[in-house]
Amino acid sequence: MLIVGCGDVGLRTAGSLGAPQSQRVRLLALTSSPERVRLLRACGLTPLLGDLDTPATLARLAGLAHRVVHLAPPDAQRRKDGESDLRTRNLTRALRKRSLPRSLVYASTTGVYGDCHGERVNESRTVRPHTPRAMRRVDAEAWVRLLGRAGVPCSILRVPGIYAQDREGGTPRERLLKRTPVLQAQDDVYTNHIHANDLARACILALWRGKPQRTFNVCDDTDLKMGDYFDLAADLMGLQRPPRVARSEANQSLPLMLLSFMNESRRLDNTRMKRELRLTLKYPHVRQGLALQKPLL
Repeated sequence: MLIVGCGDVGLRTAGSLGAPQSQRVRLLALTSSPERVRLLRACGLTPLLGDLDTPATLARLAGLAHRVVHLAPPDAQRRKDGESDLRTRNLTRALRKRSLPRSLVYASTTGVYGDCHGERVNESRTVRPHTPRAMRRVDAEAWVRLLGRAGVPCSILRVPGIYAQDREGGTPRERLLKRTPVLQAQDDVYTNHIHANDLARACILALWRGKPQRTFNVCDDTDLKMGDYFDLAADLMGLQRPPRVARSEANQSLPLMLLSFMNESRRLDNTRMKRELRLTLKYPHVRQGLALQKPLL
């Protein structure tokens, strides 16, 4: 099994392989950072040096792995490429040059749906990305589907906000400490979440159980607006609830990246994930995932 983009979720994915699978599967990890080689080896993975931005370094990937988990994000710095994800293009082209993998899982984003005005969203909904970041993900999904048409069973996981207590930046604590405002109730938007460990398990299950060329919303059962989510997190962590502001005030004072999340509202339907991948969530609600977070002394 080859993990491409083996950061936090990639390491969790490798670690979520249970016996007897863990005894039968050789774990490989593509990395462009020589500094990560020692860490990957310590975690039981065989590191492969290669750069998704440099196709010539990916030649050794052809025919190397039976199953591939693609977690690498598009390169947001390549402004000249705008809405394209050259990394996924380079990876899928490299994988096609010899014997094809038996399955591939790609972690996309639920941002591809755009603003759904708080409606319930399943995988059949037409994508309408509103940001360059989401447009690059739509392009990546197209390259994955092209690989699927070449004969590789591919699963696309559309992933919302990833959280975990032991993940860097994986809880709202820092934002709550900064007293970053959230929208007042009448302007607020729905938000969606998945615990990093449940996402890792979804990646493994999709490799073996995913139907060919299938898309999955990978999220928990939480049904909260963004402000209510931060209120809940503050209560669980023993911190002050964030201030509430009108959208007009937020538009003038908050960073553009944060505003982009406040401009989209949707409630994801995870029925297909549960039915087809047979994933039982360990953290079905953010309350359970954040409850173990110790409050500040």
